[in-house]
Amino acid sequence: MLTHEQLKAQMLNKPAVRAEYERIERNEMPMLDLILKARSEAGLTQAQVAERMGTKAPAVARLENSLITGKHSPSVATLQKYAAALGKKLEVRLV
Repeated sequence: MLTHEQLKAQMLNKPAVRAEYERIERNEMPMLDLILKARSEAGLTQAQVAERMGTKAPAVARLENSLITGKHSPSVATLQKYAAALGKKLEVRLV
């Protein structure tokens, strides 16, 4: 049986998989890292964030997962609610 790291290395040897992985890492991962770090610093679970947002935990899980998969981009309004639930504000900048 392969470990996670061995499977990852094996899959990244495939050019199409590597290209998609790098695209996601370059575009979506920084936002995901910021969101997860902020939730961790706030000491909140997905369920607690959901309660503060007025939604259910699976919705927060889908939001966080959407940043990993890139299949759905959350709206600015949703990200604002998420940030507010963490006691933060969302700032969007073009650099």
